Amino acid sequence: MSSLPAREVKADAAPAARKRSVLASLGQPKVAVMLMLGFSSGLPFFLTGNTLGYWLRDEGTTLAAIGFLSWVGLAYSLKFLWAPLIDRVDAPAFGRLGRRRGWMVVSQLLVAAGLVAISMTGLKAGLPTLGALALVVAFSSSTQDIVVDAWRIEAANDSDELGLLSAAYQFGYRVAVLVSEAVILIAANHWGWRISYAGMAVLMAIGVSASVMATEPLRARRAFASKAEAPIWSARGFFDAVVGPFTEFFRVYGWTALLMLAMISFYQLPEYMMGPMANPFYHDLGLSKDAVGAVRASIGLVATLVGITAGGFSALHFGYIRTLVAGVVLKILVIANFATLAYVGADLRVFGAVIAADNFGIGFAGVALVTYMSSLTSLGYTATQYALLSSAYTYVGKFAKGFSGVMVERFAVGRTLLEAYGLFFIVAGLLGVPALILCLVLARATRHSGYAHAPAR
Repeated sequence: MSSLPAREVKADAAPAARKRSVLASLGQPKVAVMLMLGFSSGLPFFLTGNTLGYWLRDEGTTLAAIGFLSWVGLAYSLKFLWAPLIDRVDAPAFGRLGRRRGWMVVSQLLVAAGLVAISMTGLKAGLPTLGALALVVAFSSSTQDIVVDAWRIEAANDSDELGLLSAAYQFGYRVAVLVSEAVILIAANHWGWRISYAGMAVLMAIGVSASVMATEPLRARRAFASKAEAPIWSARGFFDAVVGPFTEFFRVYGWTALLMLAMISFYQLPEYMMGPMANPFYHDLGLSKDAVGAVRASIGLVATLVGITAGGFSALHFGYIRTLVAGVVLKILVIANFATLAYVGADLRVFGAVIAADNFGIGFAGVALVTYMSSLTSLGYTATQYALLSSAYTYVGKFAKGFSGVMVERFAVGRTLLEAYGLFFIVAGLLGVPALILCLVLARATRHSGYAHAPAR
């Protein structure tokens, strides 16, 4: 017979019970729904950014113009402004599906309509028109992100399931990125950019199907019902919807909230900075669309899956902060590593290794950041608070990346274009150092303040 006290036996049994619960959750319909919603969220992102930049470069657009056009992505940085509306008002025409599901369908249909318009218009109407259509897609996509993130957090029964759903979301998201960054290149090479963009619009049906299959989170309905006595158009309702999420966040975390927001703001900076120049770099390097698409869809997919799995394992076993630190270190290294390709040239073996490392590191860091931010929200303010946090990690990067093309062109003065690209990627990677420092400071502050957002190890 065991001589352990009953309390210790229960403590030892708890992790095993949690793991059984997580494994059982893998078979739940909401995990499949989360994969599909993650795909729907990830699909539009590069279609108004990096992939659109490849199309523009094919048409001879300057690097500076490509960089500036990437500013349409600032819509993702401002989504906290309309998130309170998403938290408190039912979607037009589809409100009967529930507040979360209704807004999902509306935003997904708008994304699809915007992509169809881009495919029909192309560049013949000029860059301003194309930029306006891209802005419509970015606005609709960021709205979809608001409500999908809220659903993911509210649908989770506990912190372990939240980690599972976050990993499922990241996997679906990254598969969509591969489709919109890799498969579309192969399609564009054989059928043209317009048909390829129309195909992406059709794929948004996956998100609409997931929204219909999903169930409205019970916890969310209860939270909304508790606030029903204060409509958003009343003074009290407006204050609760717009100001309440922010005051609650700072009430819970105090001054540490500013440190959290600062760290999140810089965490994605290297990835955002290098993003608009990646596809023009492959074009100028001489790699074919088929080669880039094939490597991304094969080696890139496997590396992404391994990175997401490793990130989820690390978050569960070593805690969110340690995983964040490891993620930003990986991000610095894998982005700077693109300089290797700039100096070696269009060697497919080197290209495959660089893409594998990049996708592993970005997948790992993505799970770390999403899971950490999800743990910081309060029920009843989920959409607005997560929109604030996810907007925070785009502020610096979305603005800075508009100058990425200018940086490459400036570095090219007195150097070859490929040498300029190499120097640019090294600088972009080193932009992760401030995030690394802030992660270490946050780890120390978190220990001293007593906040625990991860399992102790």
